[in-house]
Order: sequence, then structure tokens, then C-alpha cells
Amino acid sequence: MRHTIDGATFRRMVISAAAAIENNKQPINDLNVFPVPDGDTGTNMSMTLNAAANDLRKADEPTLTKAADITASAMLRGARGNSGVILSLLFRGFSKAWKGLEEADGVKLAEALQNGVEAAYRAIMKPTEGTILTVSRVSAAAAAAAAEENNCFESVLKVAIASAETALAETIDQNPVLKKAGVVDAGGKGYLVILEGMLSSLQGNDIIAAVTSEARESADFGDFDTEDIKFAYCTEFIVSRDNDRDPAILHEFLQGIGDSQVMVPDDDIIKVHVHTNEPGNVLTQALMYGALLTVKIENMREQHTEKVMTEADKGPKIAAPEKKYGVVSVCAGAGLVEAFRDLGVDNMVEGGQTMNPSTQDILSAVNATPAEIVFVLPNNKNIILAAEQAVPLSEKKIIVIPTKTVPQGITAMLTFDAEMEEDALTETLKESFAGVDTMQITYAARNSDFDGHEIKAGEYLGLYNGALFGNGEDVKKILTGMAERVRDEEKEFVTIFYGADISEKDANNMALPIFEKICPDAEISLIYGGQPVYYYLISAE
Repeated sequence: MRHTIDGATFRRMVISAAAAIENNKQPINDLNVFPVPDGDTGTNMSMTLNAAANDLRKADEPTLTKAADITASAMLRGARGNSGVILSLLFRGFSKAWKGLEEADGVKLAEALQNGVEAAYRAIMKPTEGTILTVSRVSAAAAAAAAEENNCFESVLKVAIASAETALAETIDQNPVLKKAGVVDAGGKGYLVILEGMLSSLQGNDIIAAVTSEARESADFGDFDTEDIKFAYCTEFIVSRDNDRDPAILHEFLQGIGDSQVMVPDDDIIKVHVHTNEPGNVLTQALMYGALLTVKIENMREQHTEKVMTEADKGPKIAAPEKKYGVVSVCAGAGLVEAFRDLGVDNMVEGGQTMNPSTQDILSAVNATPAEIVFVLPNNKNIILAAEQAVPLSEKKIIVIPTKTVPQGITAMLTFDAEMEEDALTETLKESFAGVDTMQITYAARNSDFDGHEIKAGEYLGLYNGALFGNGEDVKKILTGMAERVRDEEKEFVTIFYGADISEKDANNMALPIFEKICPDAEISLIYGGQPVYYYLISAE
């Protein structure tokens, strides 16, 4: 029984936990009740914790304080999605509690867990019970009680895990949606897997990730410029073959969207490696064959830049201010990017559904913006928290405008007035999109029985302000229902953005005439968005 741990042990525990969540991310993703394709809890938690594991592997015999600090810093910057941000806050507790320590016992473990829970609850405006927050809180409380009885690190960790397991089982009854689906909370499950991975390492059974990337040890990254990297994202995935769709179609698509392509199909799966600037589009095409089993996306430009800076012992580049205000916006799709650029956005971060950018991605864009004050438009409810974590990390003042959809972000930019004072402009932007309704048409990523709707994988899903509006095999029926609601609510302006998988001809022959016929008093605009995942993205105000 291990009574205390040091820095080397904690380092192994975190690396083991990262491998555990990586190996279990797909089952955790599958716990997501709502069948819309998104960044997914397991994937986001894995990418967040593996950011720490990668940095810890480079650390040479760190002290306990140093190992905890490396973990907290890497996870803060690498946090993706709400689940990733909450996880990074929970691990920040280790850094806070273990300052100046060479070893940690059971009492210090309990203190670290409690500090993390407090940090997570402070960051969430409206904490929801039956989630990872509940599981971590109950687990930390049990650890504190156990430490009073037996100040042994391993013993306290075991109690924390047992309590987390019990709390996780109870999430079904705490959340009506989970209860109806008969599943536990995905984030809570991920947290339990991580704690179990840490215990496994402590007991001498380090977990190894099933899929690992090759180490780069001796290459000189300063030999070429970041701009020389034509395709930024190294995209690797394995997709199951759930239908008879010909892999040659995917092969042809990949040839036109990137380079360094390797595709290996067999009877059950297709394994793909490609360098591209449009990873979201690649994953959208892949999902036509079946469920994604593993996904890894790495920004090679960012990796190269960071490597060169590290080797040169330089800090991140901060653009000198040339104006008072700047704007960073998040979205995916060439047409949407152009729309934001035309409205005055300085820097874009590629991301959205299926591809939540990290806090570091957002921070880099902010730092590259030549302004004193930088407004950030997340344009996705699962990115807002990651954006907020960038606020204390930059020398520039960051103001996050909590836009949950791309149409909200576009409306905010339409009201942007650089002549206004900071407080007035901030309030104006936050109020600007209150009357914007967002409609989305995508596909069901999995079979589901949600809110009284029996949903089958692959069929169309219609969302209205984030809520399920309709589903089925007839997209025209869903579009018609949306147009009727827009008419009934007397909306005056409608903008239809058609996505990467919809041709201009199809959009002009279906979506546009439906809204023009049903909403004759509204001003209707049809624009190429090029967004992945969503066939149509519709704004009404």
C-alpha cells in the first residue's frame, strides 16, 4: 500500500490515466444521449488530459510540485469542450494543493481533489447535478472523510474511486434525460476512468494507449517556416464499415482535399491518414460509412511554431496593438469564414461541431490580433468555457461574447461599432443576438429515443435553437416545418447558409423556394457557408 507519492509517481499516474481515457473514449462518447454529431465528451477529455501527458513525457524527473504545475498548465491550454475545461479545473487542484511539496499523502490528495472541485464549481455559472461535477464533488468529500481515518494516499484514492462509482450510478436518477435513456453521465464516467487509470499506475500496472504517435526526437524544426506547411491538420481516424458504400468514393474525396494520404480499408473498418485544411469535412465524409472509432487531429503549424519557439527559448508572439478593438471568431466552413472576415473579424479559429478548438488555439489567435482589447465569439455553447479560460493567459484584455451559434456571431458583428466605449460595446454585443433564432439540419450520428422521438442513425435531424425540431428521411418536410414556424413568429430576415455537402443547385431548388413561398413577407438570403456536419444553417430574426 503506497502511503505517499512523489513527482515521478504522479507523472506516471497522469500518463496512465491519459492512456485509460484514450482507450475508453469511444464508449464514453456513446453515452451522449443527444444523437447530433459533436466533439463528444470522451474525445474532448482524452485530448485535454493527453496534452498534459505529452508535456510530462518531456519532463526529466520532475518534483511533485513541478509535475502538478506542468499538468495544470498543459490541461488549461489544451482544454477542449466543456468536459475538457471542467477536467482541467479539477486537475488544477493538484497544482494548488501541492505547492512546495516533495511528497503527497492521503490528506494532501483529498485537499487536491477538493480544490479542483471548488475551482470547477466557481467556473460554471449554473452547475447541473447528475454530471461530472456531482461525481467529482461526492468523490472529493468521501476522500476527505477517508483521509481523517487513514492518511494513506492509495487508501484515500481507492475510497475516492468507490465513491465516484456510486455517484456515477446515481446520475441516471438525477438527470431526467439520462434516466429516460438508461445511461450514466458521460463526463462522470470519463472522470471515473481517469481515477482508475491513476490507481492502476500507482499499483504498478501502467496503462498503455492502444494508439500512440511516433516520437519526434532529432528533427530540426527551424529548417523551414510554418507557412511552408500547405495543409495544417494531420488527421487520422478509423471508421467502421456499417454499410456497402464504396471506399473508393472516400479515396477520391481525400485526394482532392489534402496530401500525405494513406487509406487502408478492410471488411470491418477503414483506416485513414491525411493532411488537410478541412478536417471537419473529412470526418463528415467518413461518417457516411459508419461510426468513428478513433480520431486524432493535430495542428502541424501550431506544433511547428511551438517547437521552434521552445528550441529558441522564446515566448509566444504577441502582436503589437494597432487599434483599440479586435475580434476573434470560431467557425468552420470557407463561406462562413469569408462572411466573418467581411464583417471585420481579425482572426478566425477553425472549429465547431466535431472539432472543438482548445484554449491554446483561441489564445494564439487572440495574441496574434493587433489590438488592445480582443472580443472572442465562440459561436458554439461547447466552446464558450474554453474561450473563457484564455482570459487570464494573455497580456491582451479578452472579452468573451457568449454566442452559441454562428448566426448569433454574425448578428453580433453586424452591430459592432468600434467608436463605442468598451462597456457600452460589450453590452451591445451581448444583447444583439437575443432575438436571433438558429435552425440547423444535420444527421443522426446514432440510434436514439430522445424526447419522444425515435431516431435512426443517418436520418435527417432538425434543430431549432438547439432543441430537437424534427427527424426523418424527408429533409423537405423538416425545412417546411421550420419555415412555417418562422412565418408564425413573424421573423423579418432569414439567412440560409448551405453546407459543404449541399450543392448550390440543390439549395436553390429546395431550401430557398420553401422559405420564399411560406414566408413571403420576410427578406430571404441564400449564402454558401461550406460548413461541415450541418447541411443547412438558418438564421431568422
